[in-house]
Amino acid sequence: MMDTLPPPAAQAKDFLSILDLDHRALERLLDLARQMKADRGLGPKAPTAGALAGRHVALLFEKPSLRTRSTFEIAVRELGAHPLDLPAELAQGVREPLEDIARNLERWVHALVLRTFGQEKALKIATAGRSLPVVNALTDEEHPCQALADVMTMMERWGTLRGRTVSYVGDGNNVATSLAQASVMLGARVRVASPAGYELPERILAQARRVAAEGGVLERCSDPEDAVRGADAVYTDVWASMGEEQEAADRKVIFAPYQVNRALMTLAAPDALFMHCLPAHRGEEVTAEVLESPASAVFDQAENRLHTQKALLQMLLVR
Repeated sequence: MMDTLPPPAAQAKDFLSILDLDHRALERLLDLARQMKADRGLGPKAPTAGALAGRHVALLFEKPSLRTRSTFEIAVRELGAHPLDLPAELAQGVREPLEDIARNLERWVHALVLRTFGQEKALKIATAGRSLPVVNALTDEEHPCQALADVMTMMERWGTLRGRTVSYVGDGNNVATSLAQASVMLGARVRVASPAGYELPERILAQARRVAAEGGVLERCSDPEDAVRGADAVYTDVWASMGEEQEAADRKVIFAPYQVNRALMTLAAPDALFMHCLPAHRGEEVTAEVLESPASAVFDQAENRLHTQKALLQMLLVR
């Protein structure tokens, strides 16, 4: 068994965005996650099994979840802490202001994992709870916890992202944003192909330029074939995210040319990965043939949510 790596130094009280980490902290977090994954079979004898003993972590999920809720609750327990499941309606801020919720929680718990709609809600709670670390478990704008698992999965396959090309095909949404941020920080070339009106915002391109390292770069295009050609990984997501269900019919028409299928995958590198944050809609953004193919890394990504989130919690709570 290898020596347990120390947690990376926290760059901020909260983890609301990949940009709350600098390059060194991101790399150290991934190192710690890999070690935690290797040690998990030791169960209660794992070096980090009691890392958060006596701590309490609140979970406030306004949006439904399988992977995020399950992996965070397991992560909290495997680190020796206790999860507190809060009613989803609290995140609406109707019964009492979000600021008051934050100022109550910081007296009782050691961190809050929040899954909600607007990023402004997460910012409001994080600002009001001055001593309460807040983790963004998904907002409409960013999904940084997913991106941690994504880059860990790619690094398991390749060792490094430097010099690799990661292509994202579909809506320039929260998943695309966080994936691009994390990947360029680790030296990847990221190409995002989206239909007109659904591109990554200009501010995300500007942010990527500021944090890119080791040759990392973010490019936008409209043609999925241009994005995928020669890529080492091809990533997609659902065409209509939570909160966009009323647009689903229109989006099926707009995004149909962006389906990841066997023909599109043949343009990528011969050993290219297929990636998806799940849940997947077979026959829409991806065909069942691709999702179930040997190229698919989707369940590795899902598994790695647990390990990266364990590392993240230790980073935030072990000073």
